[in-house]
Amino acid sequence: MGLLWSMKLAPGSRPEMRLRKKDVTVPYSVTISVYDEWISSDFDKAAVLASIVLERFYMAPGTTRLEVKEGRIIGTMFFPPGPGPFAAVLDMWGSGGGLVEYRAALLASRGFATLALAYTGHKEVPRSHDTFGSNLFYFEEAFNALNNHPKVAKGRVALLGLSLGFTLALLMATDIPNIHPKCLICISGSHYKLIQEGTFVELFQTDKIKYAEDGAMIWRNIPLPFPDDPKWIVQVDKIRCPLMLIFGEDDQNWPAPESAIEIQKMMKAAGNDHLLTAISYPQTGHLIEPPYSPHFRQSKFKLHDTNKTVSVLWGGEAKPHSDAQEDSWKKILAFLEKHLVLQHPAAIVQSKL
Repeated sequence: MGLLWSMKLAPGSRPEMRLRKKDVTVPYSVTISVYDEWISSDFDKAAVLASIVLERFYMAPGTTRLEVKEGRIIGTMFFPPGPGPFAAVLDMWGSGGGLVEYRAALLASRGFATLALAYTGHKEVPRSHDTFGSNLFYFEEAFNALNNHPKVAKGRVALLGLSLGFTLALLMATDIPNIHPKCLICISGSHYKLIQEGTFVELFQTDKIKYAEDGAMIWRNIPLPFPDDPKWIVQVDKIRCPLMLIFGEDDQNWPAPESAIEIQKMMKAAGNDHLLTAISYPQTGHLIEPPYSPHFRQSKFKLHDTNKTVSVLWGGEAKPHSDAQEDSWKKILAFLEKHLVLQHPAAIVQSKL
């Protein structure tokens, strides 16, 4: 798979672009070619000795995709083959916004009904003040829509969040009394509240933003040191289900390593740290995604409130970051299997023999 995760933008491409799958119903077609010498440009003009096209699918055979517009909720539901009911995952990405489906499609291909939720930066989702109200009604409605679906095993729903989705998963588990996730997986984020009084905190008028040599923004220092005022911090002492934290030690976008330490302290003081699994990866940046995608240390990022595009430093080195994505994906699947899937009694007996 190194032929895939080590890919780089071809010369002449638009700089700082990320390769992300938009239409998961069709596979990527990856052409691997061999030339008679080393070349770094004009690939289309050079003679090819041999080539092969590989197809990389995001939906296993029999996996189904259903667009969701239920009440106020906008998203896409993916179901594994068969009648169900299935254990389920509510999948939330970060403040980059839009509707991101590829992780949800892969989870469904592994046996979990999954709702990829749009909640910001999407033309059909209400402005942030409506979506991020103090009672988080939009997210409660999304959880209930998934939990009550006839093909979902009621009460066996996990929350999975990356970056801002990390914070939202924690808030849903601690601040919404009427929902009870079975487990949480939080990737590359923090317990620092980015949302106050129904809107995003203004982050970009601050002298805490640092810049790399090429001008890319480094945001990791913005919330540091973490404030003492509890209104700015998710009260993780209230967590009552297993929680997995995944973070990279070279995260240049957000202080995920520092947050993991604080979360562990708070949970230990509350006596619920036995629920916590924290996984740290050296030389790994912010964008810990499903494996075998090209690594991007920095890329363009659209600020939806201002419609401005900036360059953001995410961090990570290609090989260790790619290794972390592969390892963390296996651990995510194992964690979901352990805490969501009901074992058949015969399987439990057999496992003890």
